[in-house]
Order: sequence, then C-alpha cells, then structure tokens
Amino acid sequence: MGLRVTLLRAINAGTPLKMDALRALAAAAGYADPRTYIASGNLLLDTDDSEAQIRARLGPALEAHVGAPVPLFVRTADELDALLAANPWPDAPGNKVMALFLDDAPTQADITAATHITDEQIALGTRHLYLHYPSGQGRSRLRLPAMDRGTARNMNTVRKLSHLARA
Repeated sequence: MGLRVTLLRAINAGTPLKMDALRALAAAAGYADPRTYIASGNLLLDTDDSEAQIRARLGPALEAHVGAPVPLFVRTADELDALLAANPWPDAPGNKVMALFLDDAPTQADITAATHITDEQIALGTRHLYLHYPSGQGRSRLRLPAMDRGTARNMNTVRKLSHLARA
C-alpha cells in the first residue's frame, strides 16, 4: 500500500469539519489508520485506491456530514516531491508560495483570467498552479477564477505533507 495525501477544499472557510470527525469518516469508509495534518483538511490515507476510488468512498460520507459536496484532491508523495522540485520560486519563503491543486492541468487561460494583480506571480504546474505572494497573501487582492475549482496549500505545508507521506 502507499500513502495518498487527500486535500479537502473549503475546510474552515465555509465547511466546518473537525479533524477528528474527518479521521472518523475516513475510518468508517474503510481506511485503516487515517491521519490528518493541521486543521485545514489534509488527510493521509494508506491505500492503493486511485483518486476516483477515494472520492467515491469518502466523498458521500463527507457530503452527508457537512451537508454539501466537499471537493477532494489526491496526490502521492512522488507528485508532491515533483511539485516542490519544480517550484519556480524556490528561494521565496514557503508561506508566500502556494500550490493551487486542481483536477486537471491548468492552462495559460487560467493565468490570463487573473485580475487585481499587484506584485503576485502565477506559473503553470502539472495539475496545479503556483502562486507567489511577495507581499503576503493577506494583503493580496488577486482574483483568480481557478481558485473556485481548486484548493491551495503553501509550500511549507506541501513539504510537510510530502514528508509525512514518506514516513
């Protein structure tokens, strides 16, 4: 079996879900020893299930619990390592560079659709966009339509999740 990192969208930003409840839901869906990392919807599952299988097993339980669909994005440790290695701003502080996880490969149109850009930078990844907030995300007014269909994690969190997925 291999560890899969499952990233939930909109946890603590509109969809209240405690991490102990998330672990319980994953266990009830048949996953042994599910683990979470920080209270932002990061779930580690020891399984060989595909992303589609994880969504099919866990998605309905999450939806029933919170009363709305909860988008899930699943990555392997290798995928997270590749994301970290390709970071176009490796020397920037990890809390100022985000990965916006998506279902499919983003396109240049996703970047072109951005508005209210000041000093932010955006770059294409495989199934994610890289977002660099030199002045900090809290000060940014960036509007990026792709954010409505993905979930973001900063590089510090991605690095830790990659490490946990290999432990």
